[in-house]
Order: sequence, then structure tokens, then C-alpha cells
Amino acid sequence: MRTVRDIPVYENIPVLVRAALNVPVASHTVVNDYRLRRALPTIQYLTQRGARVILISHIGEQGTETLEPVARALGRLIPYVSFCPDTLGPNARAAIRGLTPGKILVLENLRRNRGERDNTASFARDVAALGDVFVQDSFDTCHRPHASIIGIPAFLPSYAGLLLEEEVQELSRALSPAHPALAVIAGAKFNTKEPVLLRLLGDYDRVFVGGALANDFLKADGQEVGKSLVSIADQEKVKNVLRNPKLLIPVDSRVVDARALKEANMRETARIAAAGQIEPTDVILDHGPGTSALLADHAARAKTILWNGPLGMYEKGFVDATDALARAIASSKAFSIVGGGDTIAAIEKLGLLPRFSFVSTGGGAMLDFLAKGSLPGIDALNR
Repeated sequence: MRTVRDIPVYENIPVLVRAALNVPVASHTVVNDYRLRRALPTIQYLTQRGARVILISHIGEQGTETLEPVARALGRLIPYVSFCPDTLGPNARAAIRGLTPGKILVLENLRRNRGERDNTASFARDVAALGDVFVQDSFDTCHRPHASIIGIPAFLPSYAGLLLEEEVQELSRALSPAHPALAVIAGAKFNTKEPVLLRLLGDYDRVFVGGALANDFLKADGQEVGKSLVSIADQEKVKNVLRNPKLLIPVDSRVVDARALKEANMRETARIAAAGQIEPTDVILDHGPGTSALLADHAARAKTILWNGPLGMYEKGFVDATDALARAIASSKAFSIVGGGDTIAAIEKLGLLPRFSFVSTGGGAMLDFLAKGSLPGIDALNR
């Protein structure tokens, strides 16, 4: 890929940067600026060379949220940040004309225009017209066929940002791991995880499936999963993956009776159920200590560890297995790669993030890259 280092001219050039500004916001305030901090190297590289930097991004899924509080938070990390409440139109063009070298402008949420999700040529062309050069630095959305990912590169000279370059280098390294290698893939929906599981089972010595995804495998193994979340998946495909001797599934679970799900003391009423001891009325909400010990043992012996997705219902306070795995990986000597917003938040809460070798800003993008070796946004740059 061509990167920002290959841009021939910087001084006073309007550079359009697709950045990862989709950060959590509550009460009009950014509550976690991790992604913003990861976006800084590319922004600073450009501003220090006199470029006029125009940041475009989305926030939220529906296009109703605003990037205004994100621009404010970014302004606390780096100087000379302004915000325009429009993505296109005369106000946006005027704001860009008013930029001086080394200054930064954040445009409003791309997803307020349907052309972003639909990747309409007219929307991509109109956004591209705002800059002379395009820089893709939003790895977390490079798996999406949206206008700002695959559309704009058709209209502008396009380059990878420093974050995107790092993501590709480090995740490519994960595809050729030092052995023994351990992968931990959690979340839900077997159908979306099947490609990456098959890829990892070919490259890694052990692949553990956790979270709600594990319920599909426990069920395919003939075990009772009670009222737990399971995905609508082809059971034969699940069983086919389950037959792989490299695959690991939980050996115990933390469960509650489904009738206690809405009780305030739900965590206090949870119990540990070994394999075969889950009742038809139970709901699996986390893995048990036996599973944590199993993972810790593999982590201690591994030279490469890959992890994506929290292991329990983290938002409900079932954090034991996730926290135990974070501590086990942090204590290991392995080259460790972690990704996924909830996973990163859990590790950061424990203060262990610096103990991981590489932290990916992508969740779904990370899994797609590992499964396929590239992403639509990367392919668009290479074309």
C-alpha cells in the first residue's frame, strides 16, 4: 500500500482523512477516547507538514448522532481542531477554505447521508471533491462497502494512514504465528465467525470459542444449554468445526435460573455448572473457573495469543472469565494481539492494556482480515 509517507506534496494541501472517530458518547461527552488517541499519529504527521486536514467519520449506527462532542474531545488532545455541522454543502466548503496549514476540521457524521451506506457514486464524488488527497486510516470500518471506504478512492489519489498501516502489519503477523499459538474467539453468531475459525484452526495450535458463540458448540456437543442465547446456524457446520481436535470449548459455566434474570442480585444467585450439569431453565452468562484455569495454562505456554471478544455477559457484571483471561495473557511472555471494543474496554479497566503487544482498533474488521487476509477498504487503496 502507498502510505501518507508517499504523498508528494503536503504544504497547504486539503487532505481528506477517513478517521476512526466512532467513540462512545454519553450526555454529549466522550467517555472513552482510546480510538481518538490512536488516530493522532496520522493527523499529526500531516499537520506537522503543513497540510490542511479534513476529518470524516461516522458515529453510531443510525446516523442520528453528532460528531460535535468528538471534535471537542479531539481538541483536548491536539490543538487547532474545529467542527462543521455539515458534511457537504456551502458551509462545509467555506469551513475548508478557511483552514490554514496545520489546522484540522471535523465534518459532521457521514451516515446522516444515505449515500454513505449505499456507496452511491454521487455521494463519494461530492465528498472526494472536498480534498486533493484521500487518506484511509479507519481500519475498524474497512470491512464495510461504504462510500468513505471503497467509493472515494475511485476519485482521489489515495493512501493508507499510519494506523491502517500498523494494523495490516501486525495482523499479518498474526496469520503466521510463532508456536505454540492460542486463539480466543468470542461473541455470538456462528455464521459470521465460521470463516475466521476455519482459518485459525489451520494456523493455530489451539482455538477456544467463548461467549455466546460457545453455546452453539455446547449444544452441538449434545450438552444442555437451557435458555441460553444460541444462533440460528447449520448444526452440521458447527459439528464439523467441533470435530477439529484443535478446538477448545468451555468445561464449566456460570449460570442463573432464567426466572432470576431481571433480579438486582442476579450475580449473587449465579452458580457454577460443570459440563452436563446445566438445567433446562438455566441461562449461561459466563465461563467458570475451570475454563479460566484451562485458558491460563494454554496462555502460559503460548508464544502467540490472539483474542477477540469478551467471554461473558460483560455489560451485566459477569466479568470473571474475561478479567481472568486478560490477566493470564498480560502475565504471559507471548506476542499478544487483542481486538474488539468491549474487550479493549475490559482490559483498559484493569490497567493492563500496555501489557499487550498489539491492540487492534477493529472488532469485525479484525476478524474479517484474519479470515481473508485483506478488506474491501484495503483493496480499494491498492486499486
